[in-house]
Amino acid sequence: MALSPLLVLAYCLCWLAASASGTGNLTTAANITWSSINFKTILEWWPKPVGYVYTVSIAGKKSNWKKKCIYTSETECDVTDLLQDTNDTYTAHIISEVPEDEDQVEEFPFSISEPFTPYKQTIVGKPGIQSYEYNKEHTRLRVVIEDPVTPYKLPNGSLKSIREIFKDDLKYTFYYWRASSTGKKQQTTTTNEIEISVDKGENYCFYAQASISSRKALRDGEESQTLCTGHSGNVLNEYGIGVIIAGILAVVVIIVLIIALSVTLYKCKKMKTEEKAKENRPLNHV
Repeated sequence: MALSPLLVLAYCLCWLAASASGTGNLTTAANITWSSINFKTILEWWPKPVGYVYTVSIAGKKSNWKKKCIYTSETECDVTDLLQDTNDTYTAHIISEVPEDEDQVEEFPFSISEPFTPYKQTIVGKPGIQSYEYNKEHTRLRVVIEDPVTPYKLPNGSLKSIREIFKDDLKYTFYYWRASSTGKKQQTTTTNEIEISVDKGENYCFYAQASISSRKALRDGEESQTLCTGHSGNVLNEYGIGVIIAGILAVVVIIVLIIALSVTLYKCKKMKTEEKAKENRPLNHV
């Protein structure tokens, strides 16, 4: 049976509407940002998907496209394991798609991120202070700085430190000052150890900060915890003044509770003794 022109036109319009519905209601990702500390890298974007999902696809200048966070309804994706070559420059596609649409012929719409080079753009996190000690004369202070670690593993299974990636490009600036003064001094080292001259009998406070020599932007990393020494070289405020005050208050509270409990027990014992004495007292005859 021959189809009328109007019926054919109706079928065509329906087919076009069905085809368009697969991608017409998809919103592409916006505000795509790379968030990276010590090479742990999270890709973030907006908006939250409604009626569709996202898939992340990443490629470097020296690597092929690989997918991550397939069909996710989240607006972030940990892509650390796709950026193993930290010197490569990567680009991400955030694809908006409908997973059940098996008849989709055209490519789903996607947004493209800014390029990202981990070696140049990851933020260097807080280093640690592994140890420190004075010499016998208490005239020099030796400090050992601990490198932040990355998510990447060495062949033996241990985590790589940032030094194993940056090597000689990594330097530490050591800031120090007398606890009784505000005048701050600094000294730079290309290793993890530093030794400074100090005034005998003085307490010192200090912290360390990493820097990457080859960088023009994001050159300096995060500052380590500030530590202060006592006359014997022990940590004076490693846990912070707030924790010390809390500890003192806790001790005071415990002492007060012990005293209050002792007084209560004494009163109870005295009352029982008085009651027992009354019971044993002879009755007066009428």
